[in-house]
Amino acid sequence: MDMLWNGWGDPARGRPLPDTVTGLLRDLLGVRPRGTEPVGLAEIPVPPSALTPAAHRELVSAVGGTHVRTDAETRIRHTRGKSTPDLLRMRDGEVDDLPAAVVLPASHDEVLAVLRACAEHALALVPFGGGTSVVGGLAPGRRVPFVALDLRRMDRLLALDPVSRTATLQPGLRGPRAEALLAERGFTLGHFPQSYEWATIGGFAATRSSGQASAGYGRFDEMVLGLTLATPEGTLDTGRAPRSAAGPDLRQLILGSEGAFGVITSVTVRIRPVPQVRRYEGWHFPSFGEGTAALRRLAQDGPRPTVLRLSDETETMIGLAQPDAIGSPAGPRSAGCTVVAGFEGTEEDTAYRAERAAAVLRESGATSLGEEPGRRWAHGRYSAPYLRDSLLDAGAFAETLETAAFWSRLPGLYAAVREALTATLTDAGTPPLVMCHISHVYENGASLYFTVVSAQGDDPLAHWARAKYAAGDAILAAGGTISHHHGVGTDHRDWYAEEAGALGVAALRAVKRRLDPAGLLNPAVLLPPD
Repeated sequence: MDMLWNGWGDPARGRPLPDTVTGLLRDLLGVRPRGTEPVGLAEIPVPPSALTPAAHRELVSAVGGTHVRTDAETRIRHTRGKSTPDLLRMRDGEVDDLPAAVVLPASHDEVLAVLRACAEHALALVPFGGGTSVVGGLAPGRRVPFVALDLRRMDRLLALDPVSRTATLQPGLRGPRAEALLAERGFTLGHFPQSYEWATIGGFAATRSSGQASAGYGRFDEMVLGLTLATPEGTLDTGRAPRSAAGPDLRQLILGSEGAFGVITSVTVRIRPVPQVRRYEGWHFPSFGEGTAALRRLAQDGPRPTVLRLSDETETMIGLAQPDAIGSPAGPRSAGCTVVAGFEGTEEDTAYRAERAAAVLRESGATSLGEEPGRRWAHGRYSAPYLRDSLLDAGAFAETLETAAFWSRLPGLYAAVREALTATLTDAGTPPLVMCHISHVYENGASLYFTVVSAQGDDPLAHWARAKYAAGDAILAAGGTISHHHGVGTDHRDWYAEEAGALGVAALRAVKRRLDPAGLLNPAVLLPPD
């Protein structure tokens, strides 16, 4: 199944906002319906493909005739990603950066053949996994013909080593299918980001994804033991052992490269036994500061839960800590902050860690809410993007951004980003509701994930561009990183360059020139133009 072309996920799962929520949006933020319906897919005027006959023949020779597609619908479905600006443009029928063709290889060798064809005919190439990028990672930026390389046919479990507990997966495997293949053999990857239902193994690696159970299983880049990369200059294989002192780790160069250095064609990951028990609990703190201190204590001194997340006062009040409960009587409406703590493993280990964590939380000022909030969060953990679509339908603007920092910098970072978003959007005449949660914790720091809701106003794209710019500046000024898990894409490119520094950018450009001399691979992402 393909994702909704101008929204998120499965169209059958979308639902309108409850009247209570639309009333709140109207009264609190001045949200009004847009007054115009989104453009239908069949109504969008699509120019003919810019693919030359010679280029078409060579691509067909690489992957077969049925796997080179130039029809309008396929090209539209591979245009941009799923950020709110992406969706607003798609809803308005704006497809000025759609691909000339969509090509579907089935193997590493076919990817290499496509890369040769693109180099021969000066076609840019953008790897396309689940299409879930929210940072402008799927458009080449410059007006050149490009190919979207859809990796969905590369969807196999290539190898599983139960002794070493490793699995080698192809990049086009979506999260649920990968989990199903591993579960048949008694294992799990344990990577469950919000995009899990649609995102792919290759995308997880290319963007340094982080899942909702990262406190227990680690980030995706921590799971990766080996990668194979297809480049215009040949093949790069990495990962002979779990760890090595044989020079710089080339795996780390590929992870997070977002298709700018090559196409990831296989990923070897560590796996774990399927847990016997999954248990999620809810806790209440009087304030975000007290909750943050408790999360730091668990992250540093233990026991660390598998899932650990804290919603601030606004997110808790609105109910976004449990997205499927928004607007319902069951949704949380109390003052203070909600924590969800989840534990996975054997029955004995889970019970022991949950009991010890409960003692720490109580000592830190928390009150138990029982298992119901945890169960509701687990049930609705992939619902927030559908809620975003419903908000857009109602005339609201809704978007997210995230960052991370060391614990000592977190309070200042939290305040700075909230202030930047609130001040900029208020000045634009669309005062926002700014919510935040911590959902990834480490011994030395944590992430902050902000959700912004406002009226769309007269020019929502311009309003958000100014707010995002202000937030990016605030993040770096407060000592945060421009992205914890969404990636760089085009949206964060300039701040990433500032974060990496001039010499770091020059070093990365040197790598790109060696692997991609013609600069054809996802040319607008990661690094600013020379």
